[in-house]
Amino acid sequence: MAGRRVIVVGAGNAALCAALAASEQGAEVLVLERAPERLRGGNTAFTAGAMRVVYSGVEDLRKLMPDLTPEEIGNTDFGSYTAADYLDDLARVTEYRTDPELASTLVEKSLPTLLWMSEKGVRFVPIYGRQAFKVDGRFTFWGGLTVEASGGGMGLVESLTRAAVRAGIRIEYGARVLGLLQDDGGGVRGVTVRQAGQTRDEHADAVVLASGGFQSSPEMRARYLGPGWDLAKVRGTMYNTGDGLRMALRAGASPAGNWSGCHAVGWDRNAPEFGDLAVGDHFQKHSYPWGVMVNAHGRRFVDEGADFRNYTYAKYGRVILEQPGQFAWQVFDQKVTHLLRDEYRIRQITKVTAPSLTKLAEKMDGVDPAGFVAEMETYNASVDTGTPFNPNVRDGRGTAGLAVDKTNWANTVDEGPFEAYAVTCGITFTFGGVRIVPESAQVLDADMNPISGLFAAGELVGGLFYFNYPGGTGLTNGSVFGRIAGTSAGRAG
Repeated sequence: MAGRRVIVVGAGNAALCAALAASEQGAEVLVLERAPERLRGGNTAFTAGAMRVVYSGVEDLRKLMPDLTPEEIGNTDFGSYTAADYLDDLARVTEYRTDPELASTLVEKSLPTLLWMSEKGVRFVPIYGRQAFKVDGRFTFWGGLTVEASGGGMGLVESLTRAAVRAGIRIEYGARVLGLLQDDGGGVRGVTVRQAGQTRDEHADAVVLASGGFQSSPEMRARYLGPGWDLAKVRGTMYNTGDGLRMALRAGASPAGNWSGCHAVGWDRNAPEFGDLAVGDHFQKHSYPWGVMVNAHGRRFVDEGADFRNYTYAKYGRVILEQPGQFAWQVFDQKVTHLLRDEYRIRQITKVTAPSLTKLAEKMDGVDPAGFVAEMETYNASVDTGTPFNPNVRDGRGTAGLAVDKTNWANTVDEGPFEAYAVTCGITFTFGGVRIVPESAQVLDADMNPISGLFAAGELVGGLFYFNYPGGTGLTNGSVFGRIAGTSAGRAG
């Protein structure tokens, strides 16, 4: 239909995919972004850009990454990641609570959506630096995560923004949407927006909400996640304060998913309150599987080697927050320091080094030195040194007889100099959201009826993630349902 108009709330990955998809349907599209242009992109801008996607082998990856060289292909075991693998990972890490229809749609549409993004100008590359280790001269990818957007999250935002501008989509910054306009039947017909000190109504045939979760609101974190969550650091944008969720619920949307759950990781203890675009995601500290983590008592409190980082990092932030003082120290010796990710080498880091564990304990702020030394002696004596260490697989090299055993990648911590890194909880995004129809991304009301003219995508959708999530699924979720929401909205009216 001629003259259709779609408003997209937000300007991150999900929002821009929605805008592009709506434009493809011939709609006039207006994107309203609360942040100023220099801080655009929502949480997407703060990610490393990893995207979990189904692929049957290197030929699928070559379609996504045509710049792959023969040398890279020859020196790399990319393996495969089937739809069954993806669904199994989603089910397992969410304790089998993930909505099966949402999960199936995400998985089935993952590769087609990334190929569509590639056609829009997004460039994808292999995640060599974080997801593959070189063994016997050959890189091997592990954990089902192979692809990232070139330039990380900010590169993804820039690519999608350029595509939107080329498509004639108008993006307005510093435009905070305050509420939804509804007709007498409850259908959504636009938004109320405040920009440059002025409030106005913008009318449309459909609205796509893609403005993120409520992780940047201490009040909402304490209310929904529980006591102590107001003390967490925010990994990403300061603007994801739950505006879209509140207006959707006011409009009658059905809440769905894990409202008391979130994605939260180990984050530098002295990082700022909100994310810093200059540092990006490098405040994270995700090499804990190769070392040990101790709390203020000097005690280990979690199985660092329970699984690949991809499947544990999003829930361990909560565990760190529960420790005395809301902090922990990650400890490594020289056997594994070469495996540490790039984020351990930035300037803005809380790090101590020492030639002995005793000296290290004296430098680890807030930690009981005697408790730490005793813990390390007990830990070192429990390691199964007869099983080979292999970071590319769940190697089964563990400990025995400890209150908290380490399941994989257990090494004695006895080769100095030693390094320790202080971490706290960094919240990424919240899991609670609104209920949508998977095949259209249309928002459902409390009676499970579709709300005319209202669609949603990204962190704002509930029902996919519970307790945890497989790394790289957040961006793919935003892209898949952003494209679906935009397509549906572009046909509405």
